[in-house]
Amino acid sequence: MPAEYDVIGPWSEVKLDILRDYASPYSRILTANGFHHLYIDAHAAGGEHVSRTTGEIVPGSPLIALATEPPFREYHFIDADPARVEQLRYRTANRSDVHVHLGDCNDILLREVFPQSRFEDRRRSLCLLDPYNIDLRWEVIATAGRMKSIEVFVNFMLMDMNMNILLRDPDRAGPVQIARMDRFWGDGSWRNVTYETSPQGNLFGDSEQVKVEHANDKIAEAYRQRLIDVAGFAFAPQPLRFVNSLGRTIYYLFFASPNSTGKKIVEDIFRKHRKKQGI
Repeated sequence: MPAEYDVIGPWSEVKLDILRDYASPYSRILTANGFHHLYIDAHAAGGEHVSRTTGEIVPGSPLIALATEPPFREYHFIDADPARVEQLRYRTANRSDVHVHLGDCNDILLREVFPQSRFEDRRRSLCLLDPYNIDLRWEVIATAGRMKSIEVFVNFMLMDMNMNILLRDPDRAGPVQIARMDRFWGDGSWRNVTYETSPQGNLFGDSEQVKVEHANDKIAEAYRQRLIDVAGFAFAPQPLRFVNSLGRTIYYLFFASPNSTGKKIVEDIFRKHRKKQGI
């Protein structure tokens, strides 16, 4: 079957390195303690990519997970693109432990995959939520947190938010975009984090909502607190910030877990990459 490759930038390669660095100790610990553990990839793509930096083919998150030692007991790969799903099915046709799902990850995770990771059945899961935009529903995060059996990496697509929703003038954001943000955040409380009432008002003296200073950092911290206070994860360390060549934040990578061991390992991994970025 002829393969189609997505071209990925250096930030995506860093995320893949992080997954590789975490998946192995995670699987080793779960295996040693007799758990039936799953790897879940909600935006799996086709399995391989082309590096924009080197031009070489690099393994994507599904292949990294499949190469992890000791192996996971089950793998669930989800993508909304039929061509990518067909590639994954072709690559894993001889694997009875691999399940490839076509469709909206929000529905598939809640209906088909998360129920396979019940705490009381001694099942645990590592779930990668790496969407291309913010069309990830808070219900998915909240369900994972409530189950106490799932650890998540969440790609917080700040660039999408800043381009379409978190505008300097909030009145410019359309209702469709606001609804997307409400679904991602879980409610409308993101407005309280991002905007404040200007003491000067507008030209006519009326009160006016303006974007707060350092809005990116504030909304990231508020989301981290939501992972703990609202979703119910026990631990959510400071996220890893990704910046472009101009030093502008494009997204944050969050991690949330019900246990302190995962938190400690990820903090060490994130610290290593912060040093590389000079942050």
